[in-house]
Amino acid sequence: MIKSVYIHIPFCKKICSYCDFCKVIYNQKWVDDYLKSLEYEIKNNYKNEKIETIYIGGGTPSSLNIDQLIRLFDVIKIFSKDNLLEFTIECNIEDINEDKLRLFKENGVNRISIGIESFSNKYLKYLNRSYTNEIIEKKINLVKEYFDNINVDLIYALKDETLDELQSDIDKIKKLDVSHISCYSLIIEDNTRLKINNTKPINDELDYEMYKLILDNLSDQYIHYEISNYAKKGYESKHNLTYWHNEEYYGFGLGASGYINNERYTNTKNLTKYLNNEYDRQIEIISKEDKIKYELILGFRLLDGIDKKSFYNKYRIDILDIKEIKKLIEEGKIINDKDKIYINKKYLYVLNDILVYLI
Repeated sequence: MIKSVYIHIPFCKKICSYCDFCKVIYNQKWVDDYLKSLEYEIKNNYKNEKIETIYIGGGTPSSLNIDQLIRLFDVIKIFSKDNLLEFTIECNIEDINEDKLRLFKENGVNRISIGIESFSNKYLKYLNRSYTNEIIEKKINLVKEYFDNINVDLIYALKDETLDELQSDIDKIKKLDVSHISCYSLIIEDNTRLKINNTKPINDELDYEMYKLILDNLSDQYIHYEISNYAKKGYESKHNLTYWHNEEYYGFGLGASGYINNERYTNTKNLTKYLNNEYDRQIEIISKEDKIKYELILGFRLLDGIDKKSFYNKYRIDILDIKEIKKLIEEGKIINDKDKIYINKKYLYVLNDILVYLI
């Protein structure tokens, strides 16, 4: 039973230096047409399941004006929301104002996710962000007047960033006292300004030291529940747990991905096609073997790992009989607990290497 919906709003007022996900500068006509196509896609694919989580991401949904946001909320009234537990919308710092926050609240949004990225004015400029450290604090405090479930994103391992600069960012992010923090090492995406300018990633040793610094500083106030995510108790992202538990979900919008009836699909990334209701989906048929691979890749991202009984009930296979799992347990990289198996915390930083070995 599908319980989660992801909706992609690909528009931004200003394309940042590092992001390769949106690529569409805000244009009122395009947005209006896009919302019509989005409504058409949802009405023709949604099968009236009771939805528990909705995530509107981007791009940046908050770049839409008030009338467009009202139209967006009208479109998603189609979903059966009697069982709705979590409704997240992504926001840019520049877009946050009282009118939009009130509108979100009135339409059932109960979680806000904000891409802060950095508190350093130097690195905000480097990432092509137009706000300052002072504005961040002011806007977060405004959001806290309306919502208590707030995620903020922090990017680290920026060009020439030092451990002292990262420590300053961590101190400031903790001072905000939000309920959820996502921390991502900078990835140089293709077709971005950083890639075009031949920006090089920092060395692996410094990247690890930064990862460890974040872990050591946040773990006193937050639960480290997923490789990149920290939450106060009870504020773990219910929507993202859908992905990490390898459960099915709808994906609507330009370039959106979904997982339904043993198919993983990705909509066209061509805006003209999407506005003509041509999804041109890339579809991957998921075999039992594929499902198991996804279960391992996604499940081991969680700090408490994979439930052995649940795995057996899904696949009629004892996870401990998988030879790669046996070997990793013998090497001490995976812990075999009473009910679950999970990555040894000492090896979290090299998780990708372990996952590559598993598949």
